[in-house]
Amino acid sequence: MEEARDLAVLMDARQPLVVVDSPDEPGVLELLRRIARERERSLFRWSLTDGLAPALSPWQVEREPRFAEPEEVLEHLKRQAGPGIYALCDLHPLLPERPRAQRLLKDLALREDPGGLTLVLIGWRVELPEELARHATRLALDLPGRGEIAALVREEARRFAAARAGRRVRAEPQVLERLVDSLRGLSRGEVRRLVRVAIHDDGALTAADLPQVNAAKFRLLDWGEAIHYSWETSDFAQVAGMEGLREWLELRREAFAGAQEEDAPRGILLLGVQGAGKSLAARAVAGCWRLPLLRLDVGALFNKYYGETERNLREALALAERMEPCVLWIDEIEKGFATGDADGGLAQRVLGTFLTWLQERRGRVFVVATANEIARLPAELLRKGRFDEIFFVDLPDAPTRREIFRIHLRERGLDPAAIDLESLVEATEGWSGAEIEQVVVGARYRAGGAPTTEDLLAEVFATAPLSRIMAERIAALRHWARERGLRSVRTPLRETPPRDSATPAIDPTSNPGEGPPSA
Repeated sequence: MEEARDLAVLMDARQPLVVVDSPDEPGVLELLRRIARERERSLFRWSLTDGLAPALSPWQVEREPRFAEPEEVLEHLKRQAGPGIYALCDLHPLLPERPRAQRLLKDLALREDPGGLTLVLIGWRVELPEELARHATRLALDLPGRGEIAALVREEARRFAAARAGRRVRAEPQVLERLVDSLRGLSRGEVRRLVRVAIHDDGALTAADLPQVNAAKFRLLDWGEAIHYSWETSDFAQVAGMEGLREWLELRREAFAGAQEEDAPRGILLLGVQGAGKSLAARAVAGCWRLPLLRLDVGALFNKYYGETERNLREALALAERMEPCVLWIDEIEKGFATGDADGGLAQRVLGTFLTWLQERRGRVFVVATANEIARLPAELLRKGRFDEIFFVDLPDAPTRREIFRIHLRERGLDPAAIDLESLVEATEGWSGAEIEQVVVGARYRAGGAPTTEDLLAEVFATAPLSRIMAERIAALRHWARERGLRSVRTPLRETPPRDSATPAIDPTSNPGEGPPSA
């Protein structure tokens, strides 16, 4: 293993203080045991509960804790300890409040001749006081790859079979491949735990286990409030009239699934009228490709301290990469990455961080961004290469509105055959899918139960849709999208020029990054 070689090199180079960043403490200790045996060195482990004890065997623990306090063990290491490897498991969280322990550890790290002592601090995201950090050599262990994860899954299946008198674990090859993908980004110990839970539930690995594995993985990786795991995704059976998007995705499904595919799809931008189904389409992408869906909350990234916002964004994107393969949904992207001059350059720095990641990322993270006000987005975010395609989500046409009514009626246990859908479709020309859903909801309240066609029409006539309230802006948005030849997720864009001479004209020779009035 590469990390075993790297750690052994540090010890051979007589580095007195080494930090190993890993959530898998048992795995790191097993690695140290291997190195200690190969180098014929003693290995000791220190923790708050067990004190200092020999650790060449996992079960080798002193009955009475010796040197249980940090200052005690460090004083012993400084004055009396013989050569060996000393794994310090609980020390780093205590150091900020213990200046004497800091000084003792620094004395050990500054020795010109360490006397054969190597101190190894083990923990997840170890942060040392600044006085100590510059004297430590830091090593992050590699996470297991696909082959090793598959071997760990098989090993846990064999253990289950041995404990159940030879009962074999049932699993389909396709499920195993998806499970291995889902477990990437975790340590060996975490992989084992999640596989055990999935197997012991019913003695099988099935497609039903994958959402639970993804959710558990996200909880293990959760570093903050900016990324949220969406438990429920949609499929295109719940999304009416988006055949163009579904066809585009189907053509690229295999390319995205291929780990070594150079031209794998990277992401799409969905521009359109509010309530027309952009967010539902984003969920449907994850459902279509059977991938976990992450949502980036851009508002949670911002921090008043210089550089913290960019760091929060980098950590959130790193988390998304560890969840690969996945879909990363950025809702209303213009609210987070619009640039201006009133923030001391913060927006420009955040945008630069995001653009660099979009261009250089290597993991299988498919980005789905939605926008209502493309005029606020910088041109460099819209150029080819950032997103594979920009889709325009138009207001639904008559066949789509009919299907939207059917979907929302069925979801509420109502029979579409009992409703005059043609009258409703005719009455809702220019309505969005969200507005149609609210018609069904409002009609149920109006009827006090199952609504009739009359209840639904009454709700329609009592509501002013956005296409009427903001007619000029929506007409300008649709005209702008048609002039630039944006691909539609539904039927080809209809020409809908602004109906009022007061509507701001759109220059057809303008830069594609220039947007229309917002909708």
